[in-house]
Amino acid sequence: MRVLRQFELVEMVKAYDPSADEGLINKAYVYAMKMHGSQLRASGDPYFAHPIQVAGILTDYKLDTATIVTALLHDVVEDTSATRDDIAAMFGEEVAELVEGVTKLSRLELQAEHTRQAENLRKFILAISRDVRVLLVKLADRLHNMRTLHYVKPEKRERISRETLEVYAPLGRSIGIHSIALELEELAFEHLNPIAHTAIKRRLEALKQEQGTALEDVAQEVQDLLGARGVEAEVIGRQKTPYSIWRKLQRKSVGFSTLSDIYAFRVIVDSEDDCYRALGVIHRAWPMVPDRFKDFISTPKSNNYRSLHTTLVGRGGVRIETQIRTREMDRIAEDGVAAHWRYKNKSYGFDREAMERSGGRDPLENLRRLVQIIETGEGGDDWVEHAKLEMFLDQVFVFTPKGQLITLPRGAMPLDFAFAVHTEVGETAVGVKINGELKPMRTQLTNGDVVEIIRGSKREVPVDWRSLTVTGRARSSIRRTIRSSEREEFYKLGRTTLEQTLSRAGKRLSDLALAPVLETLSIETEDALFEAIGRGQVQATKVVEMLFPALKGQVKVAHDRRRIEESEAQLYVRGSGLTPGISIHFGHCCSPLPGDRIVGILEPEKGLTVHTIDCGRLVEFSDDDSLWQDLQWTPRAEMNATAASRLKATIRNAPGVLGQVATQIGEAGGNILNLVMTHRQQDFFDVEIDVEVRDARHATTLMAALRANAFVDSVERVRG
Repeated sequence: MRVLRQFELVEMVKAYDPSADEGLINKAYVYAMKMHGSQLRASGDPYFAHPIQVAGILTDYKLDTATIVTALLHDVVEDTSATRDDIAAMFGEEVAELVEGVTKLSRLELQAEHTRQAENLRKFILAISRDVRVLLVKLADRLHNMRTLHYVKPEKRERISRETLEVYAPLGRSIGIHSIALELEELAFEHLNPIAHTAIKRRLEALKQEQGTALEDVAQEVQDLLGARGVEAEVIGRQKTPYSIWRKLQRKSVGFSTLSDIYAFRVIVDSEDDCYRALGVIHRAWPMVPDRFKDFISTPKSNNYRSLHTTLVGRGGVRIETQIRTREMDRIAEDGVAAHWRYKNKSYGFDREAMERSGGRDPLENLRRLVQIIETGEGGDDWVEHAKLEMFLDQVFVFTPKGQLITLPRGAMPLDFAFAVHTEVGETAVGVKINGELKPMRTQLTNGDVVEIIRGSKREVPVDWRSLTVTGRARSSIRRTIRSSEREEFYKLGRTTLEQTLSRAGKRLSDLALAPVLETLSIETEDALFEAIGRGQVQATKVVEMLFPALKGQVKVAHDRRRIEESEAQLYVRGSGLTPGISIHFGHCCSPLPGDRIVGILEPEKGLTVHTIDCGRLVEFSDDDSLWQDLQWTPRAEMNATAASRLKATIRNAPGVLGQVATQIGEAGGNILNLVMTHRQQDFFDVEIDVEVRDARHATTLMAALRANAFVDSVERVRG
């Protein structure tokens, strides 16, 4: 691999910042090479090549000298004998603080892998909330690591890819750096699901050959039309990426062949006025798809993304996503917060005022929300899940009665709004008015809603309120108040897991003293140890290996999952309607899975029926709120159970296709319980498949894998 030479790096920085401290960059370059010395990467390349390439990536975003120097030094404290004090003495306090922010925590070898990651991420987010340059260096670091990940062992490759997809790509999007986030997603997807990635890529290549120059022709047609109407524009057509298509296959109940928005066009114009003029010209020339127009210019996204979005119906009924924006908007859409490094007052640095002018808000507020989640949450893995929720979801814009704009994830409900206004408002909420009308707390908010929270005099958070929220902030606050009620369940789950794991090793818990384990893990009591195992914070296998070192590497974890049965429904769902002795049934119309948002319908003489929140049958009960009970899954259901999901697929009639489908379900970790062919024609047949899965996310992943199959026309969960 070719490594950027010292003078090349300096020239790249000086090209956009002639005032850059050339001496400091040279000094850092030489110091990094010296300290990393003979260290090698998994590829066999010298280790010092990595920080140099990271610095090179950051020059593409025209970052300041301190950031480039930090990139060169970002691993020396973690991987060499250098200390923070050494860095401060040689390169200044500013660089030392940045390097410290990027450096990981000391490894906590005896704790579960995801707990170490949670602690590292906690430190990292707290650091980037103080200085966003820490995140910029880390994103470039992760990007270079992902570009060379094929040299790493498969098991480590999977962990790093999942962390990239779930944490770093969303963090990049939260500050608007679309270009890096997009590449991180593609690289991670390729490693996590190579079969699906290859299948989608082949389908795209075949589609491109079928379409020929159609994409370029349409782009030229749009550009010529705009020019004839006096709007100078550059029109760029592109296919969606494999990962973005995979996301659509996960979300939509259609196969690849029926996806209607594989193509997208970007219209780049000179001014904001031209954006709206171009929109008018395009809408007069082609019909638009109702409900697919979004104006992110008048109401920017929280990361300051600005653009007009519309979907057109082109030749042959093909839908074409179209984005209209200025060149400045396009630069910010690609580079986000990194687009605002420039000269100001004769010095080169971050121009916060220009950033806020470009979108009217501070995109770093996203990171501050994550800090609030860290500060209000208790367990490491708990807050990480809430933070992921906060980063992943699309947005909806609603207003307080006084006209204050509140940005929430799409699908948000009144409690999400209440906690976004203030924690105290959420904790005292008893009802809601939406656009002046009383509405149930399960109502999903839509763009433009005016929301007024009705408050009570006491702070009281019912246990089942988590099913009425989607934001990390709301769930974290609610979680904090009900955590103690769950401790008993986690204690039982952890104790059972340890007993089963010991049993597989031929040992009994009652014969053992756990004091050495408690001392090593710094856990005060056995009950706290069992709870930590139940929460997944400590691995049962690690405990057994600490007690019996000779068994290291030989202990099999007890992860047997129990099938959810109606006779034991009280173990798997909880809520205000679950009074003792009540009969509980799971709706066959929607087959709820752990992870689905659920509600209960309490009918006389029938008992309580559990439905998914989007079940078609719920419309029958919409006029009588007294029947509705808010429910949620218990930790046992989410961590230690399996359930049956019924899938309906339409498949092309070809030899061996059914075998392919069965193989794909097995590869995705599903277990086929039953398969019935319901309708057969010459070209297609319908089949219903009962599959045992871990949870709703598992079912979604399994369906997406099937949709990537060229012979699967559509697949969806049966909803009645």
